[in-house]
Amino acid sequence: MTKTLCFDFGNTRLKAALFEGDKYINDVVLEDDSIATIEKLLAEYKPQKAILSSVIDHNASIEELLAAKTVFHKVSHLTRINFTVPAAKPETIGSDRLALCAAAAHFFPGKNTLIIALGSCITYNFLNQYQQFLGGSISPGMEMRFKAMQYYTAKLPLVKKDWNFPLIGYDTKTNMQSGVIAGMTFEIDGFIDAYAAKYGNFNAVLTGGDTSYFAGQLKNKIFADYNFLSKGLYALSETNNG
Repeated sequence: MTKTLCFDFGNTRLKAALFEGDKYINDVVLEDDSIATIEKLLAEYKPQKAILSSVIDHNASIEELLAAKTVFHKVSHLTRINFTVPAAKPETIGSDRLALCAAAAHFFPGKNTLIIALGSCITYNFLNQYQQFLGGSISPGMEMRFKAMQYYTAKLPLVKKDWNFPLIGYDTKTNMQSGVIAGMTFEIDGFIDAYAAKYGNFNAVLTGGDTSYFAGQLKNKIFADYNFLSKGLYALSETNNG
C-alpha cells in the first residue's frame, strides 16, 4: 500500500503526517527542518509520495531531498485543487488554507463549510456548496493574544493558557485568561452563528493545535478534527502526485 508523508510547516511547529493509502496512521512533530531530520523520517517510514505545505522560510534543500527520494509536490498557487477561487488570486492564499479547503471539498461535497483553524492565528475559511473558496477572516490566536498583552503593557504578565478559569476573573491572571479564552470562544461561536444565519446546508469544522481547548466549550455543533489539514494535504497529493 502506498505511503504518503504530508509535511505541514506552520509558524508554531513543524509536523509530518503518515498515510497508508487514504488512511491516516499517525503524525510526528519535527525538531527542525534540517536534512538530517528529514532523512531520518524518510528512513523510518519509507514513503513513496510526499507533499509539503509551508508558511515559513524553511530549509529549501529539503525539497531537493524529498524530490529525489519520493514523488514530491510543494503546495503553491500552481497546485491543482479540487475547488475554485473566484474571490481572490490563488497566489495570495496561504498553502495551509488551500489544504483546509481541499479537505472540505473532499469530505463535505455539496455543503457550505466553515473551516476554523486554531494556530498562531485563527483562520476562518469558507467553502460554499458549489466548491468555491470565498475567503473568510484572520484573527490573533491564543498565545499571540497572551503575548500581545504582556508585550504592549508595562505591568501585565505573560499568562499561560489554562481552561481552569472563572468567567469573572478575580485577579490579573484569571482576568486575562477569561478575556482571551472566553473571548475566543464567543468570537468563534459568533462567526458560526453569522454564517449559519446566512447559509443553509451548513456545517463548521474546528481544527488546529488548540482544538482541544475549544471543541467542548462551543455552544454550536461542530466537527472537531485535529488532522483536517493533513487530510487536505493527502487529497492534494493524490491530485498532484498521480
